[in-house]
Amino acid sequence: MDWLDALILGIVQGLAEYLPISSSGHLVIFREILGLKLQGDDALQFDVILHAATVLSTIVILWPMFWKLCKSFFTFSRDDDFWYVVKILVSCIPIAIVGFCFKDIVESVFVGNLTIVGICLLATACLLTFAHYSDRLMNGKMKSASRGRDITFADAITIGVAQAVAVLPGLSRSGTTIATGILIGDKRDKVASFSFLMVIIPIVGESLLSIKDILQGEATGQTPVSSTCLLIGFLAAFVVGCIACKWMLNLVKKGKLVWFAVYCLVVGILCLVW
Repeated sequence: MDWLDALILGIVQGLAEYLPISSSGHLVIFREILGLKLQGDDALQFDVILHAATVLSTIVILWPMFWKLCKSFFTFSRDDDFWYVVKILVSCIPIAIVGFCFKDIVESVFVGNLTIVGICLLATACLLTFAHYSDRLMNGKMKSASRGRDITFADAITIGVAQAVAVLPGLSRSGTTIATGILIGDKRDKVASFSFLMVIIPIVGESLLSIKDILQGEATGQTPVSSTCLLIGFLAAFVVGCIACKWMLNLVKKGKLVWFAVYCLVVGILCLVW
């Protein structure tokens, strides 16, 4: 991997983490296009860096809300913000189960498979389309992003299950969770913020587990990705992630996700015929 490869993959991660087009699927696609065969500690180390960058961009863009939630939760305020954090924790239960029990199976069977990516991108396209027209059918032609209800504990579990299913490469995590929230009747603006905040804990947890694996693999003699590539990948993912996060929040409020369904449809078909 050279610095240009790292820059491209960082940009892809920053965009695809927030836009409903699947970051894991697009990383597989672009690694194939660039002819990169990262394995073992190399792939693990680079992925940890990219995910850390997008977590940081989420915190930066949603900082006022993030700080208020942290302050309320860690001071046990028992107010709406406190229970909002509890809902986020509840939503992480399904993906925690998948991560601890099925992580190796998912990585060995699905990761790196362009056919699986293509099928999952088509599923993402269908889900986004269904959510868009269901939203229009239930609410007419009203444009308000605040229509619907606030997220309940039952909604948090449902959205959490959607996030767990979205570990499949090509099935967009943000697209799946936001579309699920819209389908069950949550406010578009609320579910977008919830979707971006709920992923912080799983990514941090996965990163810590990955760091443990990297440390355990130090004795294998593998050559790590250069520090320059790691830095370029991190900065690219962070800067683009900040832009994409803000853009996505506005797109969800305006109900414009259906256009990404067209993109996922086209790319999904291309993956299947590659």
